[in-house]
Amino acid sequence: MNWTLLSPELFFLTAALVFLGISMSGRPDPERDYITAVVLGAVGLGICLACVPLRGDLFLGAYRVDLFSQTFKTLLAMGFFLIVCICNDLTGVAERHHPEFYLLLTASTLALMLLVSCVHLLPLYVALELSSYSLYVLVYLRVDLRQGIRAGLTYFLIGAAASAVMIFGLALLYGAAQSAYLADLMTALPGMLHQPMVAIGVLLALAGFFFKLAVFPFHFWAPDVYQGAPHQAAAYIATVSKVAAVAVLIRVAALTGGAGSFLTDALVALAIVSMTVGNLSALVQKDFKRLMAYSSIAQAGYVLIGILSMSSAGYGGAIFYALALLVMKVTCFLVLVAAAGGGRNMEIAGLAGLHRRSPILALALMMAVFSLAGIPPTIGFTGKFLVFKAAIAQGHVSLVLIAMINVVISLYFYLMVVRAAYLTEPQGPQPALLAPPLTRGLAYFLVALTVLAGIYPTPLIAWADAAARGLM
Repeated sequence: MNWTLLSPELFFLTAALVFLGISMSGRPDPERDYITAVVLGAVGLGICLACVPLRGDLFLGAYRVDLFSQTFKTLLAMGFFLIVCICNDLTGVAERHHPEFYLLLTASTLALMLLVSCVHLLPLYVALELSSYSLYVLVYLRVDLRQGIRAGLTYFLIGAAASAVMIFGLALLYGAAQSAYLADLMTALPGMLHQPMVAIGVLLALAGFFFKLAVFPFHFWAPDVYQGAPHQAAAYIATVSKVAAVAVLIRVAALTGGAGSFLTDALVALAIVSMTVGNLSALVQKDFKRLMAYSSIAQAGYVLIGILSMSSAGYGGAIFYALALLVMKVTCFLVLVAAAGGGRNMEIAGLAGLHRRSPILALALMMAVFSLAGIPPTIGFTGKFLVFKAAIAQGHVSLVLIAMINVVISLYFYLMVVRAAYLTEPQGPQPALLAPPLTRGLAYFLVALTVLAGIYPTPLIAWADAAARGLM
């Protein structure tokens, strides 16, 4: 067996063992833990980039390494690196738990990397559960135990229900196709989608990933979990876990080969309701993290528009949109971590005067929310354009019109964030916000990426399209 195909996974397994050893030492040292995490994250991202050209099947064909999986592993490693970079102020987690925090982040990232390469139902389910249980504990680690326990229990109970529904759907698919390999399912399912058992099985199997992506009606956990989790854990849930969910949703949707109007109609309904519920609920939010939660629900609806197109263009658009979500949401949480301080929650009104306290953080926040709103020339605008274009090509004109109406609705609460940062005066004098050099450098990088990927997205679009074509 060619073990080099597993280089990203083996590295993150080693990184998890490193943090396990640190946690067992019993000597808290936040600076040591942070530097170790940043270095390991940077090395892991480099390894994933170097392994993009690798191709092959492992474990009797149950594990596939191709451009699609390697693309998402690179996005996952990028997300992990960006999240650990904003852990310089990890005051929302007790110092003695910092090694465990990084251990669980690494273990979850490893599980998600396994998830995007699994082409067999059993390891796919196991990888999803390993990631989910790591995140349940991450949410619980907040210093404020009252908020952490409530958010952790909410996340666990709804996640367990979604997992049970998903495994029942997987059982239905296995019973219909008599195989647990996705390749066999891809051959059998397109001709069987007219059967109620198969159509329902596909929808139920997607339930676990709808939960990860916070798609209606699996979205109820998101606001409470985002608000109750440590900032960095909420950022990870809002970005990295969403990227992996998009990957598996695309792979499972590709099984149908574009056949089956029942599945397409169901995804259309879920996309419309997710966009509408997310945007309308966000209009009345005061807490910044709850606003980000409802924004994630709405963004999930836009991602579904690309996936339900059932075409390589739609899948490519969804891959690009996953990258856009990663960049946009990490930028928002970067500003939150720096501006809130002490790991406390912050209301939108708390951003007042940010442009004077830290011009670069205010600029980063403005570009991120403009991108989330789909204002050109940003990466978010390009992502929406790609998924809308793919949907129109497949005849979903009404769906795109509804999505554009939702985009207009979202402008209100996104502009409220910008208004608070630039036009609202704080209640009293506030000191300058002295962000660390790494935070400022990361803010500059994310702003540049947001704009450049909006002005010249051609290389990224070509990469996403090539990864999507490998599934067709």
